[in-house]
Amino acid sequence: MLRLPGHGPGPVRAILQRLALALGCLVLVVAVVYLDRHGYRDAVDDSITLLDAVYYATVTLSTTGYGDITPASQQARFVNVLVVTPLRILFLIVLVGTTVEVLTERTRQQYRHARWRATLRDHTVVVGYGTKGRSAVRALVAEGMDAQRIVVVDPDPAMIAQANEDGLAAVLGDATRRDVLEQARVRDADRVLVSAARDDTAVLVVLTVRQLNTTASVVSAVRESENAPLLRQSGATSVVVSSEAAGRLLALSSSSPATGEVLEDLLVPQTGLEVSERPVRPDEIGRDPRESDDLVLAVLRGGRALRFGSAEGNPLVAGDRLVVVHDNRDGE
Repeated sequence: MLRLPGHGPGPVRAILQRLALALGCLVLVVAVVYLDRHGYRDAVDDSITLLDAVYYATVTLSTTGYGDITPASQQARFVNVLVVTPLRILFLIVLVGTTVEVLTERTRQQYRHARWRATLRDHTVVVGYGTKGRSAVRALVAEGMDAQRIVVVDPDPAMIAQANEDGLAAVLGDATRRDVLEQARVRDADRVLVSAARDDTAVLVVLTVRQLNTTASVVSAVRESENAPLLRQSGATSVVVSSEAAGRLLALSSSSPATGEVLEDLLVPQTGLEVSERPVRPDEIGRDPRESDDLVLAVLRGGRALRFGSAEGNPLVAGDRLVVVHDNRDGE
């Protein structure tokens, strides 16, 4: 179920590459022997055909060596020493390496999985790697999160393969099942992002997550706003109504394209204006939020959000967190 991003070709591809190399060695020896066929002797007859060359190359590279076909001329023996013998050694290395690859691949995968599970803590689990899930991951990575701290859960093998290509660990399976979420280490997760294809699936996923982890921040996308309260009752920390948000952005962009561009700029990380959360700086304590270098949209204090306007006239105190808009075009 668990698939970690690979650091090279997969086992099947590696075996095919080695078989292709072995076949190349065989073809090269056949060509060398057939071109110099007059320098070889056959115990059955004096002629060396193409089939005889293939036969000689096969028994020679495999070290069987029946001795019925032998190099007789000085040139043929010289070519055997300089060409055929090194190719025989390479052929054997390829075969032995392929066998070792098959025998050790499962052990290596088990070791990687065990090491991954032992070191993964306070990570982010993304349920669903469709358009919304991929966009969320890109935004997290753009904000500085290590891709190795993100685990994707999706029932589609193609999405799992895509997640691995993006450098993410992924679990193939239905996220409404406890055993699948346990594979993703949801018990130790700090955040869970749910971008399921259906609202009822999202509700079941959130309920299952809350059975395993009661403290993680759970953010879920929902298509219909009428299902948002049900998700909150199921344990979602925050709910994003994707269809209505997209509809409002479409309508706003049609009536005021410039405003729509500003909002899109705010949503796309590292393109210009950016919304982020940060702790209050020591030099800001005791000052009005309007005096901050950044545009303060809200002040988070004691579990409450003092939004723009209501935060004015309330001096900032130690422990506050600020939701701000800043210019990220210079990488700030």
